This record gives sequence, structure tokens and C-alpha cells, in this order.
Amino acid sequence: MAVALKEWAVICDALADGSTALLLRKGGIREGRGGFAVEHRAFFLYPTNFHQDPEQLVPAAWERLAMIPAPPAGSVPIALWAEVEAAWRVEALEPLERLAGLHLLAPATVEARFRYRDRPWLDVLLVRAYTLERVQQIGERPEYAGCRSWVPLAEEIAPRECKSVLSEARLAELHRQVCGLLTG
Repeated sequence: MAVALKEWAVICDALADGSTALLLRKGGIREGRGGFAVEHRAFFLYPTNFHQDPEQLVPAAWERLAMIPAPPAGSVPIALWAEVEAAWRVEALEPLERLAGLHLLAPATVEARFRYRDRPWLDVLLVRAYTLERVQQIGERPEYAGCRSWVPLAEEIAPRECKSVLSEARLAELHRQVCGLLTG
């Protein structure tokens, strides 16, 4: 597998300990007007600090953010891979507001992402995260930079000996809960 999804380091950290299993996506500038698309059902998580700002997170995540060490310069720690269990394109703000408590984004951030660009929507992904047996350090490359979601990795990383963060039962419960919240 040689593709990664860029996500804020604080959200990757929460995925790693099971504090969240939701990603709320709109897409980066390089994805054009169509925005984010679930191009891959399985991928590594590429933690980034790009645009990461405590004010865009719920206050409960501020301490978590402060505890995440900066990676060595020129290096990206790949510690997780994930599979998309379910995905929803949500075209109304109210259902997204009901997801509060299941993700780390502040309400104003959810609304700003929802309204970004001409058409209001947001993609919600329920992901099953897996921790790798050991963190793989990959080198930063110019083609990884910028405001994009998907990064084709120059090197293959085999997700051997990885462990699911959430149990089948917890993941099924989250799926039911999210479906209920999104349908009202």
C-alpha cells in the first residue's frame, strides 16, 4: 500500500487511541472545485501540522494537541493505517452539528468547512484505524507538500502486525449512532 491521507496530527492521535473514528473532510485547494473524494478505501494516515490551530478544535482537544511532539525535521511518522467503514456526503449543517462530541473539530470549524467554496457540504468518514507494530519514518518530499488530501507515497509500507484500535462491537455501535444522528 503506498497512499496516505493527510490529516491533522491531533486527529491522528485521537484515532490512534480510539477517542474518535470520524473524519470530516472538504478537500484541499489542489483538489479543485469538486473537493474531497474517497479515492481510496484503505490508506495510511499522514499526520500534519499544516493549518492545525487550537482555535479550530474543541477545548477538550487543546491539551492533547500540546502533548504531541513535533516530528524530526524532514520526517513524517506513519503510525496508522485506516479503512473506510462508511462515508456520507452531508449537505445540511444541522446533521453535522449533531455529531458534536464524536470528533475534535470546534462547531465554528465544522461550519466554516461546510460553507467553504460555492456549495455547502461536508464528507463524514467512519474509519477503522489500525496501529502499526512500529512507527515508520518517511522522508518529507516536495510532492507531499501543500493543501491536498491524498498523498501517493514514494515508498511502500507494509501494514504488518497491525492492531485494530476499536472492537467490532464499538465500531458497529458508532456506525448506528452516526447513521441515527445524520438522519435525525
